[in-house]
Amino acid sequence: MKRLVLAVLGAISLSACAQAPGGSVAQAPAAATAPAKPAAPKPAAGTPDARAIDAVRSLNPQVEVDRVAAAPMPGFREAIVAGQVVYVSDDGRYLFLPGSGGALFDVAAKKNLSEDAMAAVRKDLIGTIPTSERIVFSPAKPKYTVTVFTDVECGYCRKLHSEIAEYNRQGIAIEYLAFPRMGLGSDDYRKMVAVWCAPDRRKALTDAKNDRGPAKADCKSSVNQQYDVGQRVGLTGTPMILTREGVQLGGYIPPAALREALDKLAAESAHTAAAAPAKPGA
Repeated sequence: MKRLVLAVLGAISLSACAQAPGGSVAQAPAAATAPAKPAAPKPAAGTPDARAIDAVRSLNPQVEVDRVAAAPMPGFREAIVAGQVVYVSDDGRYLFLPGSGGALFDVAAKKNLSEDAMAAVRKDLIGTIPTSERIVFSPAKPKYTVTVFTDVECGYCRKLHSEIAEYNRQGIAIEYLAFPRMGLGSDDYRKMVAVWCAPDRRKALTDAKNDRGPAKADCKSSVNQQYDVGQRVGLTGTPMILTREGVQLGGYIPPAALREALDKLAAESAHTAAAAPAKPGA
């Protein structure tokens, strides 16, 4: 899953930008010209240091590795890359990116092993929420279905919902779950409970995202359960888009880009299945 690897390693890219809700891209200001720093000595080919550098560059060839040294744990090298610390196994096969939501990569397979483990957990957790408790916007015959944790106040959530018809035209069904980002008991939470208590949840959600209510209401809803599941699947911001298999695709993604990402994942899955050895007796 090279796409997922590169997404995570965006933290060690040479430039940064932020996608604004209006669709514009805010570029990071260019750094002032600084004297060129001397190049670090190149390690001998075939050494653990050289394999560590090769591993990092195989995932993101644009980055510069500033330093490689022995890691605190045996069998790994410690690399400093654009201000980030990464750990690479001495054979260059595995790369660990620490920090919040740290991930372990199989460099040779271009695979995020941590994401695979979390995807299975997310799939099981999402499955605990009854289908009847999801607010669904779907075309007649969807090609794909994604789960989106949403909040009625979040700007990116509102942008995503404003394009719901286009997601459906792309063959994508959206199943909304509630995640009041201000926390349980907040005004935001009460608005979302009111949405889930409304007789027409789809209309109520659309209205709430356009500052038109619904009238506050209190009923036995599953918003608390959905919020708990959101925390357990590793949600840190809304919206959060997950595939049926629990793979996290990101936050707001434009309709055409989301369809492209889902098509790529489907192609990767088909390729993996075709390449897998046949089971005995099959």
